[in-house]
Amino acid sequence: MPVLGPERRLLASLSSAPPAAPRLGLAANQTNQTGPQCLEVSIPDGLFLSLGLVSLVENVLVVAAIAKNRNLHSPMYYFVCCLAVSDLLVSVSNMLETAVLPLLEAGALAAQAAVVQQLDNVMDVLICGSMVSSLCFLGAIAVDRYVSIFYALRYHSIVTLPRAGRAIAAIWAGSVLSSTLFIAYYHHTAVLLGLVSFFVAMLALMAVLYVHMLARACQHGRHIARLHKTQHPTRQGCGLKGAATLTILLGVFLLCWAPFFLHLSLVVLCPQHPTCGCVFKNVNLFLALVICNSIVDPLIYAFRSQELRKTLQEVLQCSW
Repeated sequence: MPVLGPERRLLASLSSAPPAAPRLGLAANQTNQTGPQCLEVSIPDGLFLSLGLVSLVENVLVVAAIAKNRNLHSPMYYFVCCLAVSDLLVSVSNMLETAVLPLLEAGALAAQAAVVQQLDNVMDVLICGSMVSSLCFLGAIAVDRYVSIFYALRYHSIVTLPRAGRAIAAIWAGSVLSSTLFIAYYHHTAVLLGLVSFFVAMLALMAVLYVHMLARACQHGRHIARLHKTQHPTRQGCGLKGAATLTILLGVFLLCWAPFFLHLSLVVLCPQHPTCGCVFKNVNLFLALVICNSIVDPLIYAFRSQELRKTLQEVLQCSW
């Protein structure tokens, strides 16, 4: 097993790879002595475990509530449930990496090199696959909401359970396949560019759909205002509320995911530049933000539903 660096390993990227081909670039964290002074945010393992535990509890509750209430057995909530499962896997994989790998490094767990390597590969696929599926289901939820607004009368004939099931199966299969290929061909620049392009595509999709939905909502609000002759207050309320919702949806997405994919972009663009090396030093912070996204997702996409909150109360009461 390769010697690990002081930072967390994501996709075995902190192994002591040659500087010319760092795996995900996370090994090339040491900047030149004459380079710029870097601000490095230290994230202790205890914080990773705490964030992962909070995310784990939240997303398990979401899955349990949707499974319990048959009224929530609809395509929309199935997408939300799958997002919760993806976020759950993100948290579990990072918790396992935080807890197990330091024990292997310290020799507290005896294991053969081949077994450790297989464990490493499985964990890498789990982390990468859960991230990809989480992004996919965020996009799927945006598409589902878009169809429900712009094709309201045909929604139930367009978004059927069989079609939703096929979409969910395709997302999971694609996530596993893409993460496996990523681990197998991690040293190819095209792989990193593919991941970054995928993130940009998801961001563009969500931005276009949610902005269009906001415009339609405001247009509908102005139409109602004209009927009641209260145009200006309604327009202002629609704009403020819609802008706040849009800011939360896209702002959280950007804040939690963009730093990590910026890191990947810099790996391709300037892997040896001292300034980029300063960014590489903060990979722990970027991973912590990804886990924070797994905590925030249930608050945005699940717990705002009154039906789900009611079911969640029943689940909690039964557990006691």
